[in-house]
Amino acid sequence: MPILQELIHKLEVGGGGRLIRIGLAILALIGGTVWYNFRNFKNMSSQEAMDSAQLARNIAQGKGYTTLFIRPFSMYLVQRRNEAKHGPAAPGKAAEATEIKDKHPDLANAPVYPFVLAGLMKVLPFKYAISLTENKPFWSNNGRAWRHQPDFLISVFNQILFFGVITLFFFLVRRLFDPRTAWLSAALLFATDLLWRFCVSGLSTILLLLIFLALVWCLVLLEQEAREPVRGTGWLLTLSLLIGLLVGIGGMTRYSFGWLILPVLLFLVFFGGQRRVVLSIVALLVFAAVMTPWIVRNIKVSGMPFGTATYALVDNSVAFNEHRLDRSLDPEFNFPFLRLVTQKLILNSRHVLASELPRLGGSWVALFFLPALLVNFRHPAAARVRYFTIGSIALLAIVQALGRTYLSEDYPDINSENLLILALPLVLACGVNLFFFLLDQLELPFRELRYAVIGVFAFFVSLPLVFAFLPPKPMPISYPPYYPATIQSAASWAKENELTMSDMPWAMAWYGQVQCLWLTLNPQQFLEINDYQKDIQELYLTGLTLDNRAFTRWILIADTGWGNILLQAQPFAAAPDTRLWPRRVDLKVRQPNGGLSTFPLHYWQEGWSDHFLLTSRERWAKSVSGDESKSPSSGE
Repeated sequence: MPILQELIHKLEVGGGGRLIRIGLAILALIGGTVWYNFRNFKNMSSQEAMDSAQLARNIAQGKGYTTLFIRPFSMYLVQRRNEAKHGPAAPGKAAEATEIKDKHPDLANAPVYPFVLAGLMKVLPFKYAISLTENKPFWSNNGRAWRHQPDFLISVFNQILFFGVITLFFFLVRRLFDPRTAWLSAALLFATDLLWRFCVSGLSTILLLLIFLALVWCLVLLEQEAREPVRGTGWLLTLSLLIGLLVGIGGMTRYSFGWLILPVLLFLVFFGGQRRVVLSIVALLVFAAVMTPWIVRNIKVSGMPFGTATYALVDNSVAFNEHRLDRSLDPEFNFPFLRLVTQKLILNSRHVLASELPRLGGSWVALFFLPALLVNFRHPAAARVRYFTIGSIALLAIVQALGRTYLSEDYPDINSENLLILALPLVLACGVNLFFFLLDQLELPFRELRYAVIGVFAFFVSLPLVFAFLPPKPMPISYPPYYPATIQSAASWAKENELTMSDMPWAMAWYGQVQCLWLTLNPQQFLEINDYQKDIQELYLTGLTLDNRAFTRWILIADTGWGNILLQAQPFAAAPDTRLWPRRVDLKVRQPNGGLSTFPLHYWQEGWSDHFLLTSRERWAKSVSGDESKSPSSGE
């Protein structure tokens, strides 16, 4: 009895209550995470996530920084660079110039996140092959592949990083404001639906958010040391080195993050104390030292400092709308660059100001940020971080407007071009601080009513996540258009080193693990690659093309485009026989001069309800059992 009484006394009077609160918070985190995964996990639905994952697998398998997702524009850059170094390619040697014959270098992705994923793939047992014969709970449902194990492992990894973000954010807010603001801010950050969607997406955003918060922490520590010296010059120099290193690592995670070096340098100049110049130079030099080797690599391979991302300023502009630039084998750049970039900035800035800034974070708590700017913060560091936040948001809004490409249109909100999401934690903290400031002004009849007001506030801020748990329950696959089993089945009829072509090459590369070229702008470029560089063994078109307005345009201009190929195949597609046997078709490509060329893919695969598949030869010895080719309907 005395022992029990002593234990109860410690829980009530000592530090036991704090341990109970921490334990309950951890249980809430774990329980909420497990429930979210069972309820809302989906396989990858973003081109960028699949691209990073397949690149990481190549790194993990010892194939270097090479990609199975081939962009025609990447081929163009590599060829131009090689011809500038070695002269025009000899007849029959074009494949060596484009480096498409074996391993094509990746020119689209910054390296940090793929290397992090590669390390994860080395440690964890990733199972890439999808088995339809195994009926395992959670992974399959009634004989259909239901969850892709590698996608799930990457999602869980990002969720672990998210917990690191929440922890770092909690201690940062407690330092800048007070414990109650820290607890509520951390809880609301955990309950932000948009961040959970980023966790599941497989993108590098959560890792980048962790880097950003670590950067803010270093700025806060440096500001305090410059204002109230305790540890001396060595500590200031160490912090400035870490600041430059973090901005550099962030820039190597996503190139656009590197622009944050500008508000960082301004912060150091204004709040770095007497050694502000030295600290700024150190941070800038370290940042340059981190970025320069990779820029040199890209210039050596492609002639451009950031590979294909160098052209983000003109991508999805009037000159290159939609996906035209990445799918161009020989793009023309005879346009007024400055006027084109100015037009793009003006047009996209309207969208950023009218749509993306007001709903930053996916809830109305961002509205508290603007009036919070007018409130005097008691802690000097909080006031100065507020200035850094304002400068960062202004800069990121401009960079986001200039760098906006088709990715923002194909994948709204959940894409790597959503840079404003990085400011969400700081905006949230300022908003919560303002909420408590207003709450303190209220004269409530009894103290307990304050907790009710806080609870109501937290509930309404968390409503987007609450709705994610309400019926109907979504399928755990991103269909349409991505059903991993179908994509893997289509890719299984080609070998990894054989070249295929598709309108979703990122999915063919990740789920199918085959070299896949993005659908060229027209069949003539298909023939140019097939005849002079490398045989294309398979053409795979999906709902990305067949279900959108591009397909209608193809039919209207079907004389020399892909619509001509599809129209010629229509009589075969309309055949009543739905067995999975190949049928020979003879298709013609009309050249611009009016002549006809034979399309080299002759075998059309039947039995695919919403896909179109042509191969170079008969690759089926027998009928394939149906489930691999069937996509799940929304009612299943």
